[in-house]
Amino acid sequence: MIAANWPVQRPRDARLLVVDAHGRIAHAPRSRFIDFLKPGDLVIANDAATLPASLRGVHVPTGAPIEVRLAGHRCQTPGQNYTVSATEFSAVVFGAGDFRTRTEDRPLPPALAPGDCLVFPPAASDAAGVPPSGVEGLSATVEALLDHPRLVLLRFRGPTQAVWAGLARHGRPIQYAHMSTPLAMWDVWTPIAALPAAFEPPSAGFALDWGSIRAMRGRGITFATITLAAGISSTGDPELDRRLPFDEHYRIPETTASAVREIRTTGGRVIAIGTTVVRALEHAAARHGVVRAGEGIADQRIGPGSPLRIVDAILSGTHEPGGSHYQILRAFLDDATLADADAVLEARGYRTHEFGDSVLIERQETRCQTPYICDSVSDQGLVTTAA
Repeated sequence: MIAANWPVQRPRDARLLVVDAHGRIAHAPRSRFIDFLKPGDLVIANDAATLPASLRGVHVPTGAPIEVRLAGHRCQTPGQNYTVSATEFSAVVFGAGDFRTRTEDRPLPPALAPGDCLVFPPAASDAAGVPPSGVEGLSATVEALLDHPRLVLLRFRGPTQAVWAGLARHGRPIQYAHMSTPLAMWDVWTPIAALPAAFEPPSAGFALDWGSIRAMRGRGITFATITLAAGISSTGDPELDRRLPFDEHYRIPETTASAVREIRTTGGRVIAIGTTVVRALEHAAARHGVVRAGEGIADQRIGPGSPLRIVDAILSGTHEPGGSHYQILRAFLDDATLADADAVLEARGYRTHEFGDSVLIERQETRCQTPYICDSVSDQGLVTTAA
């Protein structure tokens, strides 16, 4: 597949590959994804806004330049309640450089130890790291190493309001080398972004706009949201990447939980906009047997053989095999059918990564032995022709 290297959330030529429950493959403009939905369906998206989670700074004990990428909120669970710290985060630390170098090629940071101070001067600081007059820098302490020399627990210094103001002033969106230009915050907020909680954008939601949501409602399709703190998708370290996705805090509102319960009585489908929604809903269902309103920590791995209790279909980006997002797609399709879809994505030059094209995958009922390809939708459903 081709890396999408320009930050346009809804390009006019964005494409959609559809794999139905029988393994048949169809193609359509992504702007027509609601044509594959049915009256009575429930569409659920992640409304988390993206934090400026990349911070360039200095490791004070050595004076070495570093980049810190915030990766998760520190959560405590006194009783049945979840307390999310506003000043403590897990983070992955890189050495010198920025997104223009592939994560796997980035130098290591200096040796980190509990008690180390990290400082993050404003972007307008001079060559010596001195901030402009009247502008305060941001600083943090390494509280602990999290079973890996580059994964740490950070505590930012100062009151909550000052810390969040500092993140807004000094932070930038996390991005990767396939993107040719620095990202702005508005590039990574989906149209439905609400509470700032995610560390990378829940980018499947880029396909949405208020027009498509209005069109859903006009067709008898219900739209609802959850909030999950989407974590980072790559660290550049094979050992750390095997641990992805990290634990992610989520919140399910009562309106969404009620809609899921109702859809189960009416026979409609639950359509997840992105892997983060799958993770939240399936974690909640595994805990309680049903989806209840409230908070949780999604700490499970979803992959081949994982039972999907709630989600019937997923609208997602096009993911390359091996990544944690791709593993979730393996819960919807057997490997042979998913390999067929991958081959078609590659042959037709679909674009990948967060600003790329999309796939709409139904949970598989029976495996189709012969792949089918289609380029349009008829009144009866998919118009198929043998590949």
